[in-house]
Amino acid sequence: MTDADADLVHTAVVDGVAWITLDSVANRNALSSRLVGELLSAVEGAATDDAVHAIVVTGNGPVFCSGADLSDPPSNASGNGFSYPDVLQAMIACPKPVVAKVNGLARAGGLGLIAASDIAIAPASATFAFTEVRLGLVPAIIAVVCRRVMDARTFARLTLVGETFDAATAVASGLLTRAVDPEALDSEVAALLAEIHRTEPVAVATTKRLLEDLASMSIADGFAHAAAISTAAFDSEEGREGIAAFREKRPPSWAW
Repeated sequence: MTDADADLVHTAVVDGVAWITLDSVANRNALSSRLVGELLSAVEGAATDDAVHAIVVTGNGPVFCSGADLSDPPSNASGNGFSYPDVLQAMIACPKPVVAKVNGLARAGGLGLIAASDIAIAPASATFAFTEVRLGLVPAIIAVVCRRVMDARTFARLTLVGETFDAATAVASGLLTRAVDPEALDSEVAALLAEIHRTEPVAVATTKRLLEDLASMSIADGFAHAAAISTAAFDSEEGREGIAAFREKRPPSWAW
């Protein structure tokens, strides 16, 4: 196999966690059409794999993702081949927690991957930028996902100016969940995954869907919808088992 034939995305399932790694180091893990296709396949595969309870998306080398590969950009039309929007939608719709382990610098489309994740952790040394407007382009697709999680004023400034910003700003804006010392990144993600091990998969999937549903509902509709979800959870096999395990001070049957 030549370097040109090598996979650009690698997946390894370890202890219930699918580690999805962008591995196109030569072009800084840029989003080429082939990498996007492989990433979509990896996310969709992990989402339907019963052995997977959580997903971690990260990058090989010093860069998480430098944005679109301008020499071979992926389609931006959802459903048109292997498109970038399809990847973002697959991450958001995934019934399992998606964690972005941001190993380094992220630019443009790479920020979309971070925003589409449920939890994002990066080293404090990482830098970020919406570079599109400085290239005569528009951060259109990533605006759909980044605007969901980021403070509106900060998002406007960063996208309209295109300046580089640090991890502290990324946390304050809502793009990142947490920034840690670079040497603590591995242990921080490991500790998070240990906590995820304590969760019940159906409850997690239902919670992810609920958060999406509530975003488009009125307060009154939200309460009605949430009440139905809550009642169903208490009456479910998983809910009954969780409550029984708590009362009996034992691990629940779903412990993994």
